[in-house]
Amino acid sequence: MVVHAISLPPGAFGGPHIDALFLGVLDIPVHPFFQEIASLKVSAHFVIDRCGTVTQYVPVAQRAWHAGISVWEGRDNVNDFSIGIELEGDDKTPFTPVQYTNLASLVQTLRTRYPLLGEQRIVGHEHIAPGRKWDPGPLFDWSLLRSLLGRTQPAPPWPLRWEN
Repeated sequence: MVVHAISLPPGAFGGPHIDALFLGVLDIPVHPFFQEIASLKVSAHFVIDRCGTVTQYVPVAQRAWHAGISVWEGRDNVNDFSIGIELEGDDKTPFTPVQYTNLASLVQTLRTRYPLLGEQRIVGHEHIAPGRKWDPGPLFDWSLLRSLLGRTQPAPPWPLRWEN
């Protein structure tokens, strides 16, 4: 599992732009930054917004385009064998408590289908593409996520939107 951070445009939260990017309908003229990413093919399995809403864009059994040029444990093309989860955030703003709670709940839910998804298999984009990617960044609290994963999680309390 690869944890990412995304904000569109950079540093802005909320709005329709992440949905539009992952659904392939981003309105390029709306913001100058969108021209820079117009040619990218990008998607994630899930996005967790600042309010904790979990949206699924790609079925877990299918390939999403979140990792780019990447290597993990000697294997490249990490998109081929990973689940990508984007957290709405950036490198200057702490993630919200509900994002951590719902990320842990999502991981616990995914573990029912993929029991080998242990903590050592949850990495950041920065770990699989060092020097190329920074996310989820210096403000992501890995120890908090580990702590939440160590607790028994009830059925997911988070709202879920399905985009398939």
